[in-house]
Amino acid sequence: MTTVLETYAITKTYKVDNNTIYAVDSVDLSVSQGEFVALVGPSGSGKTTMLAMLAGLLTPTQGSVVIDGHDLSRMSEGERIKFRRERIGFTFQANNLVPYLTARENVELMLRLNHQFDQAGQEYTAGLLAQLGLGERLNSLPSQLSGGQQQRVAIARALIHNPDIVLADEPTSSLDTERAFQVVNTFADLIHSRCLGGIMVTHDLRMVEFTDKVIQMQDGKISRIITAKNDIRAFANGFSLN
Repeated sequence: MTTVLETYAITKTYKVDNNTIYAVDSVDLSVSQGEFVALVGPSGSGKTTMLAMLAGLLTPTQGSVVIDGHDLSRMSEGERIKFRRERIGFTFQANNLVPYLTARENVELMLRLNHQFDQAGQEYTAGLLAQLGLGERLNSLPSQLSGGQQQRVAIARALIHNPDIVLADEPTSSLDTERAFQVVNTFADLIHSRCLGGIMVTHDLRMVEFTDKVIQMQDGKISRIITAKNDIRAFANGFSLN
């Protein structure tokens, strides 16, 4: 499969008094088209900082992030903003839906920003929301939707412009178990069917069962990579791996 995202010795440091703190320390990773990756680790392990650098929201101290052959570190701030808007999908812990826009309008907002809002785009929006089980809620405001429904609208918004890579920061943190499994399963299905690259940061290890690779971080470094499906399932169920 084609590699859609790669990092090369990506590092992020901060100065605290006279000390250098390594939030992320020389990490190399790759994600292929159609691959859904879980990024896990304890608080302070560097996974959220890592995701922010992959999204172009934070500049590495050293190293580089390459998405579909484009090195983010070689872009100006304006180029990076444009690239992020056009080529990266992002969902946050809070879904950040615009409260006065309907489900359809929240998703179509990405098309408007990317100058893709036309009849085909409107039909695509309705079809994607229907695929996510929201065909009857197109004209509902966020306040009229459940937490799981709101998160599915956020997923649709992250996918609607056909990005190269989709990044999700704790997408199930505010959901109950049933809705969390439903959201991540749907997310995985869309990444696989559309051959996108996907990375999900999560504290809920049960959710990694839907992913193709688990990258575990500790103290800013990768401590383990799990790719075998049986091992991923065991990890999701709390069994220790050799």
